[in-house]
Amino acid sequence: MSTARIDKVVVPGVFSLDGQDFEVENNVWLVGNDDEVLVIDAPHDAAPIVEAVGGRTVTAIVLTHGHNDHITAAPALREATGAPIWFHPADRMLWDMTFEGGGGDAGRAAAPDQDLVAGTRFAVAGTTLTALHTPGHSPGSTCLHAADLATVFTGDTLFCGGPGATGRSFSDHPTIVNSIRAQLFSLHGDTVVRTGHGDDTTIDAELRNVAG
Repeated sequence: MSTARIDKVVVPGVFSLDGQDFEVENNVWLVGNDDEVLVIDAPHDAAPIVEAVGGRTVTAIVLTHGHNDHITAAPALREATGAPIWFHPADRMLWDMTFEGGGGDAGRAAAPDQDLVAGTRFAVAGTTLTALHTPGHSPGSTCLHAADLATVFTGDTLFCGGPGATGRSFSDHPTIVNSIRAQLFSLHGDTVVRTGHGDDTTIDAELRNVAG
């Protein structure tokens, strides 16, 4: 039986891409219990995330995609917790844009630890999260489905109000729509959608907001 609960930390900062900067607030999701926790996304500043972890064992740092506002604090969070960073290799070019690491210790510090791919499973606090590859917002965008918790963590793939943005480099609108329809709309309609920015929604609520 799952003992897992879901906590949220909102971390403000700057999203930078294609020569533009935007002030944003990012949702960080923590799935776990009083002993262990999995962290989804690591934006801007590790300190509030470490505070929310509160000394628990971090089993994994899972990044939904490679935009800087979701990954900037990942190496510092890894250093603070000892947890491995999981990241989809199709977004490596976005990672490298944020972390221009050289060789030696600097290069090692600025590299993810494990490849996050479709079907990767994470066990924490009696529940299991399964990775769903949902390209479109970026090539490596990945959602995490926690069936026991009737929840899917969608990063910037699906928001309250519809699909994530596709107007910048490495994104594509038809691709994100196909991902949402194939991977997310196959989930139960009551599944809670916990997003990378903004409010929660449900799968049923978003059916009318995703047009081709």
